Amino acid sequence: MFLAEGDHTPSPVLPIWQELVVGTIAFGVLCFVLMKYVFPQMEKTFKARVDAIEGGIERAERAQAEANALLEQYKTQLAEARTEAARIRDEARADAEGIRADIQAQAQQERDRIIATGREALAAERQSIINELRGEIGTLAVDLAGKIVGESLEDEARRKGTVDRFLSDLAGAR
Repeated sequence: MFLAEGDHTPSPVLPIWQELVVGTIAFGVLCFVLMKYVFPQMEKTFKARVDAIEGGIERAERAQAEANALLEQYKTQLAEARTEAARIRDEARADAEGIRADIQAQAQQERDRIIATGREALAAERQSIINELRGEIGTLAVDLAGKIVGESLEDEARRKGTVDRFLSDLAGAR
């Protein structure tokens, strides 16, 4: 199975030495080209990808932090708005209570004024009725007294004196 010295038939296991030399030189040149030009370029590409990924992560973290800050700001504003709404509501209730108290006071004053006016009108009407009744009672008393006494009390001066005396006696009897 080995080649004899003069046999030029290649062995399937052992290559020709010239091919080994050319293959080794080609492999060396290929390794040199790969190490000198391709690997640094690939390294740059990988580094750029790593930077892009890490930058993306950092941007995402910054965006997340910003979103969290905005959320906190929103929550703070919402809490302030709720506090402000509660304050406004309390002020409105207080204002409504004040207005209600003012209206009640005005209504009370108006009621007192109406009652006082009604009492004054009632007192005036009462006095008018009393005066009217006194006049009628006086006239009736004079007529009755005239019938009882049997004398005529037609004279105005006598009548007036008699009526006044009767009314003063009547007022004194009270």
